Amino acid sequence: MNILIAGGTGFIGQKIVQSFDPKQDTIYILTRSSTKKSDSPHIHYITWLNENENSVIALPDIDVVINLAGDPLNKGRWTEKKKKEIIESRKKSTRSIIQLMNSFSRKPNVFINASAVGIYGNSFSETFTEQSQSLENSFPAKVCTIWEKEAIVAKELGIRTVVGRIGVVLSKDGGALPKMALPYHLFGGGKVASGKQWVSWIHMDDLVQLFHFIIQNEQIEGPVNLTAPNPTQMNELGKAIGKALKRPHWIPVPTIMLRLIFGQMSEFLTEGQRVIPHKVENLGFTFTHKNVKDALQNIYNE
Repeated sequence: MNILIAGGTGFIGQKIVQSFDPKQDTIYILTRSSTKKSDSPHIHYITWLNENENSVIALPDIDVVINLAGDPLNKGRWTEKKKKEIIESRKKSTRSIIQLMNSFSRKPNVFINASAVGIYGNSFSETFTEQSQSLENSFPAKVCTIWEKEAIVAKELGIRTVVGRIGVVLSKDGGALPKMALPYHLFGGGKVASGKQWVSWIHMDDLVQLFHFIIQNEQIEGPVNLTAPNPTQMNELGKAIGKALKRPHWIPVPTIMLRLIFGQMSEFLTEGQRVIPHKVENLGFTFTHKNVKDALQNIYNE
């Protein structure tokens, strides 16, 4: 297969790129860098969204397009300027990749656009599946709603379009987990805010396999929850991190302190949503890591 990936150099993108078979698959990574080079003959970097470069992109027939591009939500305070930049980056990258697909003489078999479980909004009591409506009570919910509306336009091109609502990805190589684990390394981990907020998580290995599952299963369309089947509450996640690292779980971090440090962005830690991956479960996907305790033991003791 020929696979085109935007955001292929990021935390999740790198793992997805590495998961393809170099003997059978060729990867084309869209990047803003004009100097990025590959040492592998099956990986090619294509300069994209760079104002100093020609906008024309020459590519062979592409089978799969994956869009992971966009400014991260969890870096820097959510000032009004930052919020606008986050939204615009997702709109721009998604519109550009749809325009690119529209220029192809043969359309891809599938377009997978990233989103996040934050689309559902924050709740301590609700359980969300792909059929659930957004509570629209948070900035991430607004961002993801706008992002998904941009992505779904690809359906009009006759392309099977999937929106992957990704949960908190557990990996020691990046993402949220190293930051959450740092206090435990320093013997200072404990309950965050109420500890009752839900965390819909997924082990990186399962997330990567879900991308392949989506590519291979033509009946999968629309929104898909990319989370483990057993969400956990923050306090239980903290205890599991402490156990995996052989550290105590004892010093609480109050909500007011988090708000002073992170501003509105503190809702990533103080609030959450309980999300269930009904679509992929109903189609028979087998999760390797269903339990957060086992997932963390795997990550820290492999």
